[in-house]
Amino acid sequence: MPGQKIRSSEITPESEYLLRSRRRMLKLSGLALGSALLTACGGQVGGLLASRNQPTAQPQAQSPGQAAGATAIPGAPAAPAVSAVKTDEQGARANSFNDITNYNNFYEFSEDKEGVAPLAQGFQPNTWSVTVGGLVGKPMTLDLDALRKKYGQEERIYRHRCVEGWSMVIPWNGFSLAKLLKDVQPTAKAKYVRFESLADPKIMPNLSSPFYPWPYTEGLRVDEAMNDLAFMVTGLYGHALPGQNGAPVRLAVPWKYGFKSVKSIVKIDLVEAQPKTLWNTLNAPEYGFYSNVNPNRPHPRWSQDTERRIGEADRRPTLLFNGYDKQVTGLYTGMDLIANY
Repeated sequence: MPGQKIRSSEITPESEYLLRSRRRMLKLSGLALGSALLTACGGQVGGLLASRNQPTAQPQAQSPGQAAGATAIPGAPAAPAVSAVKTDEQGARANSFNDITNYNNFYEFSEDKEGVAPLAQGFQPNTWSVTVGGLVGKPMTLDLDALRKKYGQEERIYRHRCVEGWSMVIPWNGFSLAKLLKDVQPTAKAKYVRFESLADPKIMPNLSSPFYPWPYTEGLRVDEAMNDLAFMVTGLYGHALPGQNGAPVRLAVPWKYGFKSVKSIVKIDLVEAQPKTLWNTLNAPEYGFYSNVNPNRPHPRWSQDTERRIGEADRRPTLLFNGYDKQVTGLYTGMDLIANY
């Protein structure tokens, strides 16, 4: 797969993002004074994938466990494996830990992007399992430790593009979704993969909203889910995934708008019919089932031809499939990408 590896010098050092995260949490708890940390409007990364041979620099003054939201991944390799999947990204610099963990769409907690992180601080998914079933030969239920041990960890740096017009670059840790799906042996009738998120009103206050058809559900065609880029995320910057980012396990589908990358997954089913998804159910004309990043198809209420990378002042052109066209164009051969949005 052609591509140019991102230089390690372009990645934000771990010591820097840990320090920023610590300052942010001190501010939230009223223990720190001074100017507010700069938070740009942004989105999730989708489009850039790369690997690094070495983990980011270790913090100088504190251990990872001392930084809010940056807990070492239990049971995971100390250094994630080098990914075999690579794509181009010229002049890329990963967003800081602070950016990624303090500007979040997670509607189960809040509709306020900057309000999600404080609400998610008490979310401690110590006991967790993911059930994989439906039209499969070998259904499985795996807890978090089993998932990590069975499939290992690798690092992938992805562009994340939100349908709202903002973007980020995020170093995820996790494993290929295809590995999991192959193990459960989908039957010939399986055409789609349906994902379901946790819906726990004890810790997710916005589940009381009658506007949304909870639980959050999403879906992919089987061939999309088996693509090398589809990634099950269990960590961020080499640490456990924070609650506001979809702990303990989420999906990353970087060639699609961010809402397709479902968070806090508890159930995966292989099904024959196209599954209902939350945003498509709410407003199908605005949020299609495919939701591939496409600058040529505007959202009914705004253009999609440019985006604002969090941390940057200027807008940049949006790339078809978020820049992953070489890897995914073949999935849509002969398909009208405007009609099948």
